[in-house]
This record gives sequence, structure tokens and C-alpha cells, in this order.
Amino acid sequence: MPRTVIVGGVAGGMSAATRLRRLDDDHEIVVVERGPYVSFANCGLPYYVGGEIADRSALLVQTPDSLRSRFALDVRVRHEVVRIDAAAHAVHVRDLDTDVVETLVYDHLILSPGSVPVDPPPADDDAVPVLTLRTVDDVDRIVSRLDAGATRAVVAGGGFIGLEAVENLTRRGIRVSLVHRGAHPFRPLDAEMAGPLIEELRQHDVDLHLSDEISRVTSTGVALASGARIDAEVVIDARGTRPDTALAAAAAAGLTLGPTGGIAVDPWQRTSDPRILAVGDAVEKIDAVSGEAGLVTMAGLANRHGRTAADVIALGTDAVDPADAATGVAILRVFDLVIASVGAGEARLRAEHRPHRVLHTHPTDHAGYFPGAERMAMKLLVDPADDGILGAQIVGGHGVDRRIDVLSLAMQTGVRASRLARLELAYAPPFGSAKDAVNQIGYVADNVRSGLTRTIQWHELDAAIAGGATVIDVRTPTEVAAGAIPGALSIPLDSLRAGDVALPDGPLVVHCQVGQRGHTAARLLTAAGHDVRNLDGGYLTWLAGRTATATATATATATEGIRS
Repeated sequence: MPRTVIVGGVAGGMSAATRLRRLDDDHEIVVVERGPYVSFANCGLPYYVGGEIADRSALLVQTPDSLRSRFALDVRVRHEVVRIDAAAHAVHVRDLDTDVVETLVYDHLILSPGSVPVDPPPADDDAVPVLTLRTVDDVDRIVSRLDAGATRAVVAGGGFIGLEAVENLTRRGIRVSLVHRGAHPFRPLDAEMAGPLIEELRQHDVDLHLSDEISRVTSTGVALASGARIDAEVVIDARGTRPDTALAAAAAAGLTLGPTGGIAVDPWQRTSDPRILAVGDAVEKIDAVSGEAGLVTMAGLANRHGRTAADVIALGTDAVDPADAATGVAILRVFDLVIASVGAGEARLRAEHRPHRVLHTHPTDHAGYFPGAERMAMKLLVDPADDGILGAQIVGGHGVDRRIDVLSLAMQTGVRASRLARLELAYAPPFGSAKDAVNQIGYVADNVRSGLTRTIQWHELDAAIAGGATVIDVRTPTEVAAGAIPGALSIPLDSLRAGDVALPDGPLVVHCQVGQRGHTAARLLTAAGHDVRNLDGGYLTWLAGRTATATATATATATEGIRS
């Protein structure tokens, strides 16, 4: 009877184990997990902290007994593989309760070790506890600390786990300070898309410390690199992880690591040793935008790649499709805001010196005349050479999930940006518009690609003004009174068409609230012979970008003041 040993459970390991059993009932499958839980909902852990998931047992998806009963799996929790002997096709497994080491010979080995947290910040001997939020044991320690009376917490890191921790600690009534090294939270977002996130955090009284980091954990809280001090009874360290490759990189295993430090695998999840496959966060993926190796730590990928590994063992590579490149599609809720992204952002594309076209829209999630319509901000990154989709970001409320999935699918299947205008999508007033949000950004993509509209980005406006351009605000006087770009000339769109106001000589930049009326104004003025560009995404995009950059500037100024 062939034997497959799987190192690590949860998403990747358990997907491989259960898929392999369904394909081959005459196969010995041993799962070795060093923790006490082999199958748990790690993405649900923050929501148990906040009380949204009330029953702790709901986090435990399967147990060793249930897996043995249903799938005939030999699951060994609190066991650790301490050595891979690739030459002997064996692993050495230590029972963490008895310290007894057993040798298991394998026909195939699947590695699903996941990732490990980055090293914790320096701490005094009597420092407040620094806890991570990755396992059931972690969440038990956090809840125990909160139940003991903690009222203030510092969260280090503004990524997925950090922001989920901020939200759920706040919901429990904890006063939360977020310390993040970047100029804005959630790195996949570009600055103007992060503006609403910063506002959402402020509205929920989150104490933001951006462009800063913890230099030391003390008995009363944390000291920051800026010199600031924050009182707290607990610190949640969510600054990130690195691939857990200790077993794979050891000499006896001899597996190849890739340029990012993750385990290198081929499109069928095979490592440099054909008997050893690897899946999950420890493994490199091929980035869909660059075509190069990268680290994409998503549960969906781990599940799919676990299935692929099982298929390869049971069926062979000839019967199995290779893994697709990873788009990194992701979604996150922060209080009442939903954030989603796929592919590359503008900041990354700039850093890689890759040509790109930027498009912004601000549609509503469903028909504007139907009650409850919510506005979202959408950003699309397009390859100007072939109109291909390089990435997208959406920030809003209802409907964000549906639109990011459509854009992700379009990106994966090669749908061009202009073609989004022609997609046939479900419509009824409570769910969408006859011109869906995805169609609308496709219209913009087509207009810009064809040269029908020339645009300018929010961060290019100051340079255009300095170069002599006049900004014309074509919104209504009521909208202008609520907030306007300094120095803009107010000429409502209808007055512009009527020709009631004389226009200045030189280049013009027109804008409205979200870009649509600006497009109409730009076409009108272009037909009249003016040199005109439309401010992409309108006033709302400009305002969001200014919010993010002003926050970053204020933080840097305050930090410099403390240091001096």
C-alpha cells in the first residue's frame, strides 16, 4: 500500500489529504501537525476575538477523530517532523508529548508548513505580552487577556490580520492604537484608494501611528521609533510572516528555495525532488502580472494547490492541469468599509518601471434611484500596449465583492479592459445598474484607449497648474460649496455648453464629482478647439488622494518633531 506523509494541516495539507483519499481508497495517508488543531478556520480567528463568531467550537472545522472516521486518515497532532531524509524517502517525527521519535518511510511527501511570524520587537523583561493572531491557541491567549481586564491594545502592522484585529478589538470596547511602517494601511492599496480607509479608522477612534514602528515593548506599552510612547496592556504583532522553510532547506532534504525564499515548485507543485510536493504559504507562486516568482499567502490558493498535489500523486501530471499564475485577489472588511484588490497597484507598477494606464470611477452598487445605493471607488490599471488588465482596487460597501470577482475573472481569462464595457452582467435595481459598475469602468477604458478623452491623474494636477493650466469645476454651485479644489474656476456644465462664461487661454483641466460630467465637458471643449484634459475620477479621487498624502505628511512632521 503506498504511503503519503503530509506535513502540516489546515488549508493546504487537509485539502491534499481529503482529495487524495477521494481519489484512492487504498492509500495510507498520514498527516503530521505540530499544533493541537489540524483543521481550523484561521481566517475566522479575529472575528471570534470581536465576538461576531460567538462559539469557539465553530472555528474547529474537523478533528483527528472525525477525519479518521470519514476519510480513514492517520492524523497526528502535537507531532513534529524534525528531519526529512530525502535519500531514504523518510521523515523523522517527534511526539511533542512523549519526546519519542519515529521514522516514517514515504512514497510521496507533501509539505504544507505554512509561514512563521517575523521576529518580535525587542522587549523588556517585564514587558506587556506580545501576541500573534494565527492559531486557536493565539486567540485563546488574546481573549484571556481581554477577559482579565485589558482596556488598551497596540496592533503592529496594517495588513489583513492587523486591520481585522483593529476592527474586532474596537468592537469589544478596547482602545486601539495601530502602528504601521507604511504611509497608509493595507499596502496593496494606492494612496488615493487608502484615503477612505484612513477616514474609516478615524471615525472609529483608532489611534493611528503611520510611518512609524515599535522600537521596544515595555512594562506599560510600547516605545516607537519616532520617540512616541503608547500605553497598552497587550500588543498584537501582525507585522507579517516569512515562509517556514527550515525543513525544506536542511541539507538532508536538499530542496531548492526560490529567489523570494519560498520553496520552489513546478506548475504541478513538485519540488526539486519529484517525490516531494509542497503547497501553501511556504511555496512560491508565479505572479500573473510579472510572470516571476512571488509569495502570495491566500487560503484559496493553498486549497487549490493542495488538491493539485493530491491529483498529481494519484493520477500523474498528464491528467492534471498545471497551476495558474496567481492574481492575488483579496477582500477585507474594516468596520463598515469593504476593500478589495487584484493584481498590481500603481505604486508597484511605477517601482517596476512598467508602462500603465490609470482609470478611476465612482459608481453606486445598484441603481441610484433604488433605496440604499452606496457609492464605491474603483481603480483599474491597464497595459497601454495591449489593453490588458494589470490590476484593480475597489473601496466601498455593498457590491464590492461581486465586482472584484468579475475583474479577477476577466484578468485571469484575458478579457481586455475595453471589453469590460460589453460584459453581460445580472441586473435588477436592488442589485446593480443597467450599466453595471464593471461596464462603466470599461466605458472609461475604451474612451481613453481610443483617444476620445485625455485624462490627468490627481497627483499630476499641481504640476499641470504650475505649468499654466486652468482648472474648471463643472459641478453645481451646491457641490462646489461643499468642497472644491483651491483655485478652480466654477462653471457648471450647463453654463459651459451655453457659452455664458468666457474661458481663459491655455490648457484646461475640467472636473466634476466623479468624472462623468467632466468627460462630457472635455468632449464639448475639445470640439471647440481647446486643449483640455479630464481629471480622472473627479473631485472624489482628488480628495481621497489628498487625505492620504496629508495624513502621511502630518505623521512625518510629527515624527520628526518628536525625534528632534
